[in-house]
Amino acid sequence: QVQLVESGGGLVQAGDSLRLSCAVSGRTLSTYTMAWFRQAPGKEREFVAAIDWTGIVYIKSVKGRFTISRDNAKNTVYLQMNSLKPEDTAVYHCALKSSGTYYAAVNEYAYWGQGTQVTVSS
Repeated sequence: QVQLVESGGGLVQAGDSLRLSCAVSGRTLSTYTMAWFRQAPGKEREFVAAIDWTGIVYIKSVKGRFTISRDNAKNTVYLQMNSLKPEDTAVYHCALKSSGTYYAAVNEYAYWGQGTQVTVSS
């Protein structure tokens, strides 16, 4: 079975950095689009970044601060988060895309990790 397991979240202060990891089993991630989404309390799930063989996409609010990358040998996707802001506070999920061409479409991702909490204090 396909499993995605996130790690690396925590409680930090504004301006600090975190690196999230998503370890994938059951599939070779290099052949799929992988993405990070986040969901803050009281808000809907929001696309953050995606990576595949065609390139990388970010939402505007994280450009220049976050970097998505992959290590195919380790079958792992990363999200390096620098200059964190309180508005980045959310549960972060990684996801494996199953169909479609729209990176931000939640319903085009077949597999999801359980999430890792990122909390940024002022």
